[in-house]
Amino acid sequence: MPSILSSLSRLALLGALAAGPALAVEKPAAPPRNAGMMPPVSLTVEEADGAVRCAPAELNLPAESNVEITINNTTKNQVTLTAPHQFENKNVLHHDGDLVHVASDDGYLIKANGKGVLRIRTINEGQYPYGCTSVSKQSKPFEGKLTLTKSQ
Repeated sequence: MPSILSSLSRLALLGALAAGPALAVEKPAAPPRNAGMMPPVSLTVEEADGAVRCAPAELNLPAESNVEITINNTTKNQVTLTAPHQFENKNVLHHDGDLVHVASDDGYLIKANGKGVLRIRTINEGQYPYGCTSVSKQSKPFEGKLTLTKSQ
């Protein structure tokens, strides 16, 4: 009987070795580009000559990527940060601090002397306008340039 058991054991072992790759669990697909990483970006709202402005004036971000923007409003005014299509609900991952989403979906209101973090999924590559406008001085809006480029 020992020879039958040892023959069966060898056959079972050979079968398991042969089937091993077929039974292996598939590796999960690679996460989307930049899924876990969020390049930090700082945006400061300042007042100069009676008008608000955003710094940097030219904001360069990776296109179609997750980005974290730390916003600091150093003025005594509530300011609306705008960028057409960028702040639509589908592109906003998270916001906290002194930021309030505006009804138009194109911007965020930043409280006076407010700070906050905005996590977004950037839109397609290209150049877009972005701006800061004081709620109390809407006749003097700041207009900057948002450049989204494909990352390598």
